[in-house]
Amino acid sequence: MSELKLPVTVPSTALFTDHYELTMVQAALHAGTAERRSVFETFTRRLPEGRRYGVVAGTGRVLDALESFRFEPEVLAFLRAHDVVDAPTLDWLADFRFTGDIWGYPEGEVYFPGSPVLRVEGTFAECVLLETVVLSILNHDSAIAAAASRMAVAAGGRPLIEMGARRTHELAAVAASRAAYVGGFTSTSDLAAGFRYAIPTVGTAAHAFTLLHDSERDAFTAQVESMGTGTTLLVDTYDVAAAVRTAVAVAGPELGAVRIDSGDLLLVAHRVRQQLDELGADRTRIIVTSDLDEYAIASLAAAPVDAYGVGTRLVTGSGHPTCSMVYKLVARAAAGGPDAPLVPVAKKAQGGKTSVGGRKWAARRLDADGVAEAEVVGTGAVPAELAGRELLVPLVRGGEVVGREPMDDARARHVEARDGLPLSATQLSRGEPVLPTEYV
Repeated sequence: MSELKLPVTVPSTALFTDHYELTMVQAALHAGTAERRSVFETFTRRLPEGRRYGVVAGTGRVLDALESFRFEPEVLAFLRAHDVVDAPTLDWLADFRFTGDIWGYPEGEVYFPGSPVLRVEGTFAECVLLETVVLSILNHDSAIAAAASRMAVAAGGRPLIEMGARRTHELAAVAASRAAYVGGFTSTSDLAAGFRYAIPTVGTAAHAFTLLHDSERDAFTAQVESMGTGTTLLVDTYDVAAAVRTAVAVAGPELGAVRIDSGDLLLVAHRVRQQLDELGADRTRIIVTSDLDEYAIASLAAAPVDAYGVGTRLVTGSGHPTCSMVYKLVARAAAGGPDAPLVPVAKKAQGGKTSVGGRKWAARRLDADGVAEAEVVGTGAVPAELAGRELLVPLVRGGEVVGREPMDDARARHVEARDGLPLSATQLSRGEPVLPTEYV
């Protein structure tokens, strides 16, 4: 990770919050309850419609955001000028540093309704401030990673290129690329993501480069002379068959790849493969793009396609741009002081918005064949038969980050977690969560 964070991150995340979080701190300070020990948990009550599992992504970004959560003088001046909170609260914010503990599902792990994806423990005031920044990161990144995971399953091991930067906000594009990498994509077109997270970047030329030149041959010649015969030539600007002939004539049988960006991809891919083989370019790969999603990728499973480039549908979560995660107070101390016992608390409401109180653990129960059969969530002691199967790991201790890890670890973990689910988890047809959530 580069030490130069700008312009792909921000110097402070303290204002990535909602107004009422600061006013709650003010009222709690006034009431003397701000320092009361509290436990908040992030979870979702349901998966997006039709999804069989969720994917945890963004954990590393949450840790980065926590370290940058500081109320600098300029931020405090803004709050003072707009009368957001009173002077004593501003003084408290000026010295703010998160000093609590955070546990969570490790990045790349799968989750289900009710899974305590993140557990934040500390004083009420320091924990409540983190609600919006935690949810904005986890909701976005986990949605992208879930879409990426489904696409990776549909691709059946063929490489996937993330290329959605022009379809979303410029900073969201960097986060989306990261989440897609965790979910199974192999590279990105976004240089900012490569710079920030060391994700492999790829790209050669768009239709504009072909249109710039007097002929397609001139364009291909210029690209090959500049980038070598291993480059990828875009062959659907005019006539695909003619372009393939020209591409091989210019680059020879060692041409790296051709890209198809329009038309009936299944039919065109078969025709291009046959043509390349007849021209002696039997090792030239075929890359397809053009508004792909997991269903389109699955429909190309039998096609002679070597890699896929995905943009819009990926960075918008393939129809589900959020996971609907919430951040709720589930326990708080019965009184002030570090030794006061925790009391479970939970909202009671109509319309399915209830939650389960208590500081929770989670474990995944396996069947006799080692396949996951239930997500078990509890508030007491972990049953002996689930020992060693707990899912939450320490991320922050005493305000210090302890859970940062390379993204390749998260990528590998996701494959392992997904492979440990029942086979129906990878079906693209709509269905219920592949594992039930059991509360004990």
